Amino acid sequence: MLIKTIPVGQLETNCYVVTDETTLKCAVVDPGDESNTIMNYLEDNHLRCEAILLTHGHYDHTGAVLSVAEETGATVYMNSRDDARVQSSEQLEFSLPENGINYDDGDIIDVGALRFEVIATPGHTEGGVTLKCEDCLFTGDTLFRGSLGRTDLVGGDSVKIMGSLKRLCSLEGDFEVYPGHMESTTLQRERSFNYYCRTAMGM
Repeated sequence: MLIKTIPVGQLETNCYVVTDETTLKCAVVDPGDESNTIMNYLEDNHLRCEAILLTHGHYDHTGAVLSVAEETGATVYMNSRDDARVQSSEQLEFSLPENGINYDDGDIIDVGALRFEVIATPGHTEGGVTLKCEDCLFTGDTLFRGSLGRTDLVGGDSVKIMGSLKRLCSLEGDFEVYPGHMESTTLQRERSFNYYCRTAMGM
């Protein structure tokens, strides 16, 4: 598995291209902006994007979705609780295209030999999810290095996000953590040093 981090947009949202190196099939996680940059990477490396996976519905994670989907023909996946057609919110402006798929806790998305498991992690938004693939977690704006996602926007819930952190920290073993912003980390580091994770584990 090859993971390419592409920071995009004014908020430097981390877009991830996750590739099965054997088949060159890939998934794009949270293409928030700069579709040309994302597409140039896909084309330069001869990658075939089969899925666009969204951790939540905020604009900085969804801004380039439709452009990348149109260019690649990839299926778009998002939790319905963050779909603007389902939830009325100033912060949720993105709706799944007609051929998009709503996914939820426990669903599995296969891309080549890669298997993404959906873990519901609400709190930053109602429909926030973490994507687990092999020993990696794509946590969106739920878990950051040394911190957690904000809960003061519409759909945010401080109690729920602490429950989501507890659930992530309860996963067996260690994982590389790829958040929606800033640098990557490991789950064990966050269990040990992240105040919010330590508090959640004691709940």
